[in-house]
Amino acid sequence: MPARILDGTKIANDIRSEVAAEVKSMSAAGIRPGLAVVLVGHNPASEIYVRGKVKASEQVGLYSEQHTPPESVSTAELLALVESLNRRDEIDGILVQLPLPAQVDSKKILLAVDPAKDVDGFHPVNVGFLSTQRPGLVPCTPAGIIEILQRSNIPIAGQEAVVVGRSDIVGKPAAMLLLNANATVTVCHSKTRDLPEVCRRADILVAAIGRAGMITREFVKPGATVIDVGMNKVTDAAVFQRLFDGRLYKNAKREEAFRTNGSTLVGDVHPEVAEVAGALTPVPGGVGPLTIAMLMYNTVKAAKMRRGSRRVELAHK
Repeated sequence: MPARILDGTKIANDIRSEVAAEVKSMSAAGIRPGLAVVLVGHNPASEIYVRGKVKASEQVGLYSEQHTPPESVSTAELLALVESLNRRDEIDGILVQLPLPAQVDSKKILLAVDPAKDVDGFHPVNVGFLSTQRPGLVPCTPAGIIEILQRSNIPIAGQEAVVVGRSDIVGKPAAMLLLNANATVTVCHSKTRDLPEVCRRADILVAAIGRAGMITREFVKPGATVIDVGMNKVTDAAVFQRLFDGRLYKNAKREEAFRTNGSTLVGDVHPEVAEVAGALTPVPGGVGPLTIAMLMYNTVKAAKMRRGSRRVELAHK
C-alpha cells in the first residue's frame, strides 16, 4: 500500500489558528506580541521567505516590522541595529534572515540577539536550554517535525529514530527533541558507514541532508515514518526523469509544471519511498509550512516568557 501522506499544510494552518486565538486574547489584555525581521540586501530567495513570514505575522495578528539594511552594511552597523531591537520592549522576537553578506560576521550577529527574543532558537543559550530540557525557544523546523509526528498520532517514545544530517539548524536540534521525547536516536552524516543499513533500523527517519532524492527505498524499513526536510530545486530533465518516472509517483501536474517552469521542488527522499514507508511528508506541503507556523508560535511564546508567564502550550498538548 502507498504511504499515508502527512499533511503539513493542514497542521500548519491548525497551529496558526491556535496562535491567532492566543494573540487575540493577549491583545485584549493589552499585550500584542511583536516580531522584527532583519533582511540585508536583495537575496531573492531570502526576500521570498521574509515576505512569507511578514504575511503570516499579519494573518495571526502579530505586530511585525521589517528592517532592510543595504548589502554594504558592516558588522558594527548590524550589531547596532540588533542591539536597538533588543532594547525595545514591544519587540518580542528578532529574526535575522540568513545568509548575511560575506563582510558581516554572522556568528557575532546571531550571538548579539537577546536569547529571550531569539525566535529562531539558534543562540547557544537556547541550544543549552533544549539540551537540558529547560524552557526556551526551539528552532522552528525541528519543532515543526515534532508537531507533525504528535498531531498525526505517530508514537515517538520507545521508537528508534535516525536523523540524516547534523546541521545546527535542523539535524542536531531534531535529534535532541526526539531524544527528549524518549526516542532512541542515531545521527548520521557523510562519514557514517553503510548509511542505508543504519537508516533501515529507523521507525522514524528524518532526512535533512540537502540532496535531491538521496533517500531511496533501500534506506527505509517497511512501515517506517519518513520525514523529508529537504527543499531542492531540480532543473535537470534527466534528474527529474530519474525521480518521477515510476508507477505510483508519476504526476501529470508536476510534469507539466516542470516543462513550463524548467524546475521543480524536490525533497531529500526519492518518491519511490512512498511504496515502502508507512507514512511520509510530501515536498512541497510537508515540513515547509510548519517552519513559519512555528515561528509565529515562538513569537507568542517569547512574549509570554518575557512578560512573566512561563507557560505557553499548543492546543493539542
